[in-house]
Amino acid sequence: MRIVIACLAVLVLAGCSGPASPGVPRLSGGAAGGGTGPQRQAALHAAAECIRQHGITGYQDPVLTADGHVYTDSRSYRDAEDATIQAVETACKALLDAAQFQPTEQAPAPPALVQAGVRAHQCLREHGLVNVKDPTAATEFTPGHGFGVDPAEMPGDKTDPVVRRALEACRAILDEEARVSSLGNLGDA
Repeated sequence: MRIVIACLAVLVLAGCSGPASPGVPRLSGGAAGGGTGPQRQAALHAAAECIRQHGITGYQDPVLTADGHVYTDSRSYRDAEDATIQAVETACKALLDAAQFQPTEQAPAPPALVQAGVRAHQCLREHGLVNVKDPTAATEFTPGHGFGVDPAEMPGDKTDPVVRRALEACRAILDEEARVSSLGNLGDA
């Protein structure tokens, strides 16, 4: 425990220093192989805390899976002003590098989520949204919301009667997809 606290203290101090050398490589946020133990979890928490302290207050801690994938809800990060993102990237670079984490990148969707998404999209097709395509592991998703539907695949917006009927008919299946995609469940993937 003392080692984890000492490592965390070093990471926090490193986060307050200047940027690291430009030659330091970064792994993507979704890359596996960055470690799965308490040290990596502490590093991810320290990076998320730095992001919050430097202006993206709603940023949630990422979830580290047993196979080393990292999942995060990056909407608050992506929605932040450019100046705030720049400040975060400057102030938190060492912590992000230590955690082997990029806040805007997502690991591939786990099989359970893809299966839930396929079931949801099949239901939508059966209820009139015939152009909805099945998601894959490479399809972007929002934790807690699932894959969603590409507006180009729908006959209209959510007020369209066909869309409304399909969404109502598939509500339970769509809710299950959202549940499987939540950050808490991704950690069990």
